[in-house]
Amino acid sequence: MKGWTEEEFANRNLMAPCGLYCGACGVYIATRDRNEKFRTVMGNLYGTRPEETECLGCMQPDPPDKLYGFCRQCNIRNCVRSKGLYSCHQCDEWPCTMIENFVFATGVRVMKRAIPLWREKVAEFGDEKGCVEWARAECERYHCPSCGEPLFRGAQRCRACKTPVAADLDGSL
Repeated sequence: MKGWTEEEFANRNLMAPCGLYCGACGVYIATRDRNEKFRTVMGNLYGTRPEETECLGCMQPDPPDKLYGFCRQCNIRNCVRSKGLYSCHQCDEWPCTMIENFVFATGVRVMKRAIPLWREKVAEFGDEKGCVEWARAECERYHCPSCGEPLFRGAQRCRACKTPVAADLDGSL
């Protein structure tokens, strides 16, 4: 699939427990692609300096190589780890107040769509393949409906053809 590799779909470091698949995150994409201009754009969006705006997935083992500061402090990530789980899709308490009160409304919308899908994929394919199929499904969503170019979660318009995409994806920030 254009924009991602099979290795990324299978990479557990990119499977954010909350359902915000790291492979579709603009900070991860900018880091992966070594795109300094995009890192600057993402840093401006989240209020961080470009050199701080890098990540290789929120579920990296400790100590992580490159973990974005926001993700390092994530209560959801810490909660899942403290329960011995790797994702909220395994938790009987989902959706909890941490999901409901997440700081970005777009994130809440994505989580509430993604976790049920993750559960569905695991039920259909089993844990390992189900997680990969969930990651693949997340990336399939993030392509421009007009030109087919890959997008990132939260994109408001396609970087290639400039078509507005927010209404078709996750809504406005």
